[in-house]
Amino acid sequence: MANKKVVLAYSGGLDTSVILKWLLNEGFEVICFVGNVGQQEDFDEIAKKAHATGASKTYVEDLRQEFVVDYIFPALRGNALYEGRYLLGTALARPLLAKKQIEIAKLESAQYVSHGATGKGNDQVRFELTYYALNPEIKIVAPWKTPAFMQQFKGRTDLINYAEEWDIPVKASKAKPYSEDENLMHISHEAGILEDTLRRPAEDVFSWTSAMQAAPEKETVLEIFFQNGNPVKVFNQTNGDECTAPLDLFLYLNQIGSENGIGRVDMVENRYIGIKSRGVYESPAATILWEAHRDLEGLAMDKEVIHLRDTLIPKFAELIYNGFWFSPEMDFIMSAFNKSQEAVDGRVLVSLHKGNARVVGRESPTSLYDQELSSMEVEGGFDATDSTGFININAIRLKAHNLVLRKRKPYDWRGKSDVQRTKVTK
Repeated sequence: MANKKVVLAYSGGLDTSVILKWLLNEGFEVICFVGNVGQQEDFDEIAKKAHATGASKTYVEDLRQEFVVDYIFPALRGNALYEGRYLLGTALARPLLAKKQIEIAKLESAQYVSHGATGKGNDQVRFELTYYALNPEIKIVAPWKTPAFMQQFKGRTDLINYAEEWDIPVKASKAKPYSEDENLMHISHEAGILEDTLRRPAEDVFSWTSAMQAAPEKETVLEIFFQNGNPVKVFNQTNGDECTAPLDLFLYLNQIGSENGIGRVDMVENRYIGIKSRGVYESPAATILWEAHRDLEGLAMDKEVIHLRDTLIPKFAELIYNGFWFSPEMDFIMSAFNKSQEAVDGRVLVSLHKGNARVVGRESPTSLYDQELSSMEVEGGFDATDSTGFININAIRLKAHNLVLRKRKPYDWRGKSDVQRTKVTK
């Protein structure tokens, strides 16, 4: 077939290395795409491996700045938490990777894109929904949902044997008995030995964060500055460190948060396709920023706006988790959230100590907090007698409800009308 080009999301691991060779053997010209979203990898080596395996071209794209500014910070402005706990590290990276993959496909006039996500997980959905949202005509090769591929590769042993047959270099080190995904936002650990939900993760599972016992005895106090809901500066009161550029700021918070054991989460979540999954996450920078940002909103956001916005957070997080970053409903919610963040400006003091990120102070030039009005010691222009009428008005429906309950008798649903209907029927 003419122009049978495919852009493969390539990591250099066993799965995508085998997929690369399998696609070549199926008659495709394969262009590899490697997205740097903060994972600790040797990208030059990955590119060399792709070429050695047969890729006609390899794109290695540094997406870290874009990831922070256009994906992590918008999620922060909306306080996105899936099922109240998960900070969505993997889910936020996937639409960015898929978007860049579609851009490369357009540049290379490729009709196909491919990925190595399995048919049970969330990533297949996130990749493919983004592909179709950005290019409805694109064709997708998903090997782990392709019968011929699945018949040939039943498991890891088949993949290794295929790699040996085709001289694909495979790391000799023993694989960890669980899978991991790493980017700037987090590192996740799941599957394998972690599928036993009662089994406590051994300390060697955690590759980013210090154990609580090993974290410094002395607290670290950070000042985090925000403008329109975005973090713009971090100042470390303890040692004088300062960061302002978005990527530098996020990297620094990951470093200092990891040292203090911040951001561990162990949970069972609901995948989009309905399967429950146990995930162990480390998200130091995100945990610190989410705590600080939410606290500042309490000072600088209107009460009714906060309450209305908070009703949308579960839906916002669900859209991210399920792969609908590029959707009309996401555009709508994002517009509302961005509007809510106007003038969410100020400084938040966060104490990091032994696994805890705790807000200990805050100030804002757009603060809606009036110390005199709130004080129990000062009248502050508030007339307490006004509260009597306020309470009386709000109590009207409560009184009515109580009266109904006291007068209530069992309802005779076979009343006169039923008797009359019976007579008419006869």
